[in-house]
Amino acid sequence: MHLSKVIRMTRIIAVSAFVCILMTAGVTMSSDLRPEIGQLKLQISAQFSGKKPLQWGENVTGVRTRLATDEKVVALTLDACGSARGKGVDAKLMDFLVREQIPATLFINARWIDANPELFRQLAANPLFEIANHGLRHKPASVNGRSVYGIDGTKDAGELVEEIELNARKIEAITGKRPRLYRSGTAYYDELAVEISQSLGHEVAGYSVLGDAGATYSAAQVKAALLGSKSGDVILCHMNHPESGTGTGIIAATAELRHRGFSFVRMSDYPLR
Repeated sequence: MHLSKVIRMTRIIAVSAFVCILMTAGVTMSSDLRPEIGQLKLQISAQFSGKKPLQWGENVTGVRTRLATDEKVVALTLDACGSARGKGVDAKLMDFLVREQIPATLFINARWIDANPELFRQLAANPLFEIANHGLRHKPASVNGRSVYGIDGTKDAGELVEEIELNARKIEAITGKRPRLYRSGTAYYDELAVEISQSLGHEVAGYSVLGDAGATYSAAQVKAALLGSKSGDVILCHMNHPESGTGTGIIAATAELRHRGFSFVRMSDYPLR
């Protein structure tokens, strides 16, 4: 083996060992200590080389879909996907959440941040809202390019690292805080992708209540979906389609949920299962 290859492999092993030690100790690396993205891609790709995924879907092994509590709390999560038709914001909904002091976890895609930089900073600065990672290009999380809904997944482990890590670093550079939760575009994964996400310090956040079916539900359908919530549920809706029934449906359901004794929390407020 050439000396250059030996040096490269030594670096990969050293980075891998360093990351594993920090994760085992529960330590989050500062941005100054994290490996360069190319080095991180090499390390993760080497770690998962030769492994074949056996699962594909929204609820594969390792996806967290509920809060680990029996208390009457639910987590409202709102995706902002950033596609050509998904760069908007439901201002009426977001204003309502602030006015009524309803916390939420916001899964933000890099393209949405680029389209709404000042609004993103405002949302991130509001302690009601937890900023989470919705990926760089809104791709399904795959190690072999598997697709869903006509959308190609990440082609390999290296591209998946880019999908998660580049948006995580983008969010951290703007907010000063690294996200700890990741939801892929389409919320589809294979089980190896979930392991990679975890190795990058992100729990994979699924859901237990389909709140708006990709912002296609009517307001009445959204309300009905939310009113079916149980203790510990994670609700999936969208904040980037003001033309949809999502906002009106959420607003209509919240008063009744509160009347039933439910409180709204962020996903990070409780352990996940």
